[in-house]
Amino acid sequence: MTPGRPVPPPLAKPITLDPSGPGAETRTLAAAYGATSPDSGLVPLTVARRVPTEDDIEIAVEFCGLCHSDVHATRGEWRVPPYPLVPGHEIVGRVTRVGVGVQDFAVGDRVGVGCMVDSCRECESCLEGLEQYCERGNIGTYGAADPRHGDAITQGGYSTSVVVDKRFVLRVPESLDPAAAAPLLCAGITTYSPLRYFDVEEGDTVGVVGLGGLGHMAVKIAKAMGAEVTVFTTSESKFDAARELGADHVVLSKDADAMEAANRSIDVIIDTVAAPHDLNPYFRTLRLDGALFQLGLPADDMPPVSPGLLIRRRLAYAGSLIGGIEETQEMLDFCAAHGVASDIEIVGAEQLNEAYDRMVAGDVKYRFVLDTATLQEPSERADA
Repeated sequence: MTPGRPVPPPLAKPITLDPSGPGAETRTLAAAYGATSPDSGLVPLTVARRVPTEDDIEIAVEFCGLCHSDVHATRGEWRVPPYPLVPGHEIVGRVTRVGVGVQDFAVGDRVGVGCMVDSCRECESCLEGLEQYCERGNIGTYGAADPRHGDAITQGGYSTSVVVDKRFVLRVPESLDPAAAAPLLCAGITTYSPLRYFDVEEGDTVGVVGLGGLGHMAVKIAKAMGAEVTVFTTSESKFDAARELGADHVVLSKDADAMEAANRSIDVIIDTVAAPHDLNPYFRTLRLDGALFQLGLPADDMPPVSPGLLIRRRLAYAGSLIGGIEETQEMLDFCAAHGVASDIEIVGAEQLNEAYDRMVAGDVKYRFVLDTATLQEPSERADA
């Protein structure tokens, strides 16, 4: 694990608006970085944060992980988002204020916020603790209309503060390095959830396709669960890195003989690759009743899956989306207990655009994390 700051600087504090100004009773200002158009890059912004309501928690952000989905979102590659847009859904910080209805968190607690900040709380999925699958759609941490707060557009964690409902705030164990813990709130839970769903335990064999931000977390978590881990990669240059992370075996997936040797050796595969690729060779490595979980989301169509491969071994091909709040807390506690965190490179605000370009080029090992102490002071007027 790449260590974070040995001595964290004082927490960034949100600045309260002039009481005489319009909306002063409901907003504070926070410094941020975000996009104002698909081609603007990330620029300094000031965002307005609501004063905590009865069930809200105000958080001074210390670190925020950079996810590849942030790049897609800010550049309008999935859809044209509401600009200005402040990304960031891997947030770690300290509680600075709580609403009167908040009992489980106190000022000074280290907490986290992941990919969602609300859901309908009423559908079957929400009642089962699967808020990520909310039947009305969960409320994303950024770029989403928040119906409980006048459809205001949520703004993410590349900022000095956030305000989030207590139901979607997570307790970050103090034993975890706060910077290295930030990516757990997306990459960590995204890989933990399918491994937990499949009840991976000691003696099981797990395959990991791809060794990026998600893949390296899948290796670490599967090993912590006691599994034997095989990494499939298209690059021989990643063999040593995979073994350093704890992989027991590394297979060059473009080597037909190596793939044949892995036939019927894996119980569950975590596929993290976000580019179109042929899944059929990986299905051949699965044992009877094995499963392949697709986590990567390619922008283009994938090659077709052969039904015969699934039928002959009773295989499952499934997808998985982050995790619910209870499961995410379980994941954080698990990682703390097993010393698992993300391998990171800390960047300052002025390095964000370079970091985005490096993410696209695959030049990161394995996650970038923004140090929010490098953000500028907020201006006197909010941009969003």
